Amino acid sequence: MSVVVLISGRGSNLQAILEAGIPVCAVISNRADAGGLAIAARHGVATAVVEHGRFASRDAFDEALAAEVDRHAPRLVALAGFMRVLTPGFVARYAGRLVNIHPSLLPEFPGLHTHARALAAGVKRHGCTVHFVTEQLDHGPIIAQATVPVLPGDDEAALAARVLAQEHRIYPRAIRWFLEGMLAIEGGRVRVKGNHAQVVAGDRA
Repeated sequence: MSVVVLISGRGSNLQAILEAGIPVCAVISNRADAGGLAIAARHGVATAVVEHGRFASRDAFDEALAAEVDRHAPRLVALAGFMRVLTPGFVARYAGRLVNIHPSLLPEFPGLHTHARALAAGVKRHGCTVHFVTEQLDHGPIIAQATVPVLPGDDEAALAARVLAQEHRIYPRAIRWFLEGMLAIEGGRVRVKGNHAQVVAGDRA
């Protein structure tokens, strides 16, 4: 029931996954300086670096990345701050077992700079989404979401911190649902078996 986690940066969601006891068999980064590699090492998890800059094309990079993933034969591949747009071939290879966490309430604000865009739009609720990855960026079937209020006086950093706390809450939960066979995709929508809330509300902190 192992998971391979793909990262590019500091690894805060990776740390939340590991601290939740999720069975991670390997952490792979496209950047040798990613802080999350040290977090994985401290937890005794195997690490690897597949640097995208060493490859002539996205397809070549994704082939090398997939080869490294497949060495560990994971049940699930989890993107945790992995800052590369994956090719259709990679996505198809892991269809139904490739998940991501995105810092907005999808389908609102796909892509980058989500917190600044939420503030500019004047929304009153913001949050994060765990979803299955499909070819269309940030548009796969939604597994879980967490909401936070946008407070008077919020700036981008304050809102981002509030959302990040909820990411750490729902991503391990969604991964565990997958590993325990509790997720079903019906008509493009994800259903969780049993009485489990797929949308949770974060507090003001």
